[in-house]
Amino acid sequence: MAQPADVKIKVLQRSRQQFQGSTGGLTRCFRNPDPRLHPFERTREYQRALVAVKMQKMFAKPFVAALSGHMDSVKCVAIARHPSAPLISGSCDGELRLWNLQNLECGTVVTHAHEGFVRDVTVSPSGKHALSCGDDKTAKLWELTPQQYTLGNTPQNTYHAPSIANSIDHHWSRPVFATAGDTVDVWDYNRSSPLSSFEWGCERVIVSKFNPAEPALLGSTAVDRSIGLYDLRGNSAIRKVILKMRSNGLCWNPMEPLNFTVANEDCNLYTFDMRNLTKVLQTHEDHVMAVLAVNYSPTGEELVSASYDATIRLWSPRFKRSRDVYHTKRMQRVMCCHFTPDSRFVVTGSEDTNIRLWKAKSDQKLGALTDREKHAAAYREALKQKFGRLPEIRRIQKHIHVPKMIKSLTDKRRVMREARDRKEKNRIKHSKPGAIVRTVRKKRAIVKELE
Repeated sequence: MAQPADVKIKVLQRSRQQFQGSTGGLTRCFRNPDPRLHPFERTREYQRALVAVKMQKMFAKPFVAALSGHMDSVKCVAIARHPSAPLISGSCDGELRLWNLQNLECGTVVTHAHEGFVRDVTVSPSGKHALSCGDDKTAKLWELTPQQYTLGNTPQNTYHAPSIANSIDHHWSRPVFATAGDTVDVWDYNRSSPLSSFEWGCERVIVSKFNPAEPALLGSTAVDRSIGLYDLRGNSAIRKVILKMRSNGLCWNPMEPLNFTVANEDCNLYTFDMRNLTKVLQTHEDHVMAVLAVNYSPTGEELVSASYDATIRLWSPRFKRSRDVYHTKRMQRVMCCHFTPDSRFVVTGSEDTNIRLWKAKSDQKLGALTDREKHAAAYREALKQKFGRLPEIRRIQKHIHVPKMIKSLTDKRRVMREARDRKEKNRIKHSKPGAIVRTVRKKRAIVKELE
């Protein structure tokens, strides 16, 4: 009897996990991306983009919490450049406070840190030291314990400056810091006198900041409406540009260290490239009163500004208009602003003695997100970028509710700007050809450059 031949049987075997969703036991659906099978795909995506941008406005709740405790206006805030770092703040009554942002509570209070105002405060890159300056012509070094959220009650060291320091900034890698007063002074931790001092024909320097990439470069603004660059290696000034009005704040872009942004008295912010100070890269012009402070996010993709008009605005360095504006009925003039190290939140201090914590993205959900929520949020963002130039979606994205005072001043500034442009065009039109040269918009705020 012949033996039966072997028979091969092929079986399709699939795992149940391939068809199971991550949560909720949902069945996965495999979609064929062939455009011939989806003739109305663009229409459906447009409707989804329209719903997404409306949801963004509906769920926009940027305010997180208010930290109260100061008895006078909050003059300055600072956070170290690493995750879960505590917040340190200084007020106009000479008080320093250390805050735990995880639990939104105050850790340490130093009541008489300085006589008079605490002008500025900064934290070392390691997060183990804090530096402050005040009206008593001193800069003080404080011991900081990030894990326990404690600040030493007495300073480790006191540095006596020749004048009242308006600003203090720590070097990005070295145990060196700079103060700005009548001169720009660079100090070492272990020396009681400055390593070097810079002066360039001005009575008072407002702010000075170290460059994040070039260790020997320092930028500053002064009351003579100038922006100056200094080289620590040669103990000399490099370049100086004069604007029409003075700048109250300066911040370097941490990801593009050749660029910096200044907060100006003419309600605008100006982004410069240090290689060419004859023109601005971008003018940010949505504020209606003087801009008092500016700060970049650690990613370098956004910046926040604080203004005398009691609002804070979020910007992209590449765009002229602000992405969002935050305000409350009780918040008064905003004196300082700062991004958290994870770029998710913004901290501001105002004249009403409160420190406020805001979301960097007003409609983001706080807490843990499931995979489905992450994918849905990414899909909505992609749709808004894809259809963002269409008129209906762009109109909803640009619409922002602001106080009546801000709205009226914005309209007034727009009418004045249009009148100036119309006057300049008429003068050129009715003048001899070549007699009047039209100034490029990027050069209008600049008076001259000195080297």
